[in-house]
Amino acid sequence: MDTRVKAVELRELWRACKEDGDERARERLVVAYSPLVKFVAGRMAAGLPSHVDEGDLISYGLLGLIGAIARYDLEREIKFETFAVSRIKGAIIDELRSLDWVPRSVRSKAREVERTHSQLENRLGRAPSEEEMAETLGVGVDDFRATLLEISNSSILALDDLWTVADPDGGQISLLDTIRDPNAVDPEREMDAAEFKDRLAGAIEELPERERLVIALYYYENLTLREIGEVLGVTESRVSQLHTKAVLGMRGHLSNHRDD
Repeated sequence: MDTRVKAVELRELWRACKEDGDERARERLVVAYSPLVKFVAGRMAAGLPSHVDEGDLISYGLLGLIGAIARYDLEREIKFETFAVSRIKGAIIDELRSLDWVPRSVRSKAREVERTHSQLENRLGRAPSEEEMAETLGVGVDDFRATLLEISNSSILALDDLWTVADPDGGQISLLDTIRDPNAVDPEREMDAAEFKDRLAGAIEELPERERLVIALYYYENLTLREIGEVLGVTESRVSQLHTKAVLGMRGHLSNHRDD
């Protein structure tokens, strides 16, 4: 958020926007929260092909921010920033997918890797190694790693996607956005959220040690892929491969245990 906008002024802008329908207040809120769009777009651009322009991502993200301001409920037990980041990212992803810039062959490879991981995990009772994945796919380990890098460089693949759920209005919200007022708890929804967190924790626990470390450093410590590479003593490309394998593996694990 733009720190030049004081908290008191911000509250007044929200009141004017929501209660009075003041368009000027809405525009000022967009300006105040626009740094969020730049932050999200910058982070996403770092993992996308060079031909994807960050300026375009910012434009897509601004639409998400505007939508977030329109839909945000001041009574919700969640900070606007948390709500908005999910909307901004969703708007960027939706626009990129609508442009269909990811080759179908890459999408197909990602599905095949995910499916193979799921099958091997079922058979072995643990997460498969790269060597086992490569053998099952009928390729060499180097070729398998090249495939992971191709998927990573050509698609929007992030652990955050595992936490998205369908919005009744057709959009996307993060699991965090389902938190409700403590005085109006929906037990069924809380149970579903708790079960999903348990399943996700189980999926992370099943990952090989190095992949678990990549997930922890990237999502919990907010290190970049390059910084993680320095910690592990490997190249940034190798970290990208490990991250991609981890996320596809977790998706396969969650698919395996969907009905558990």
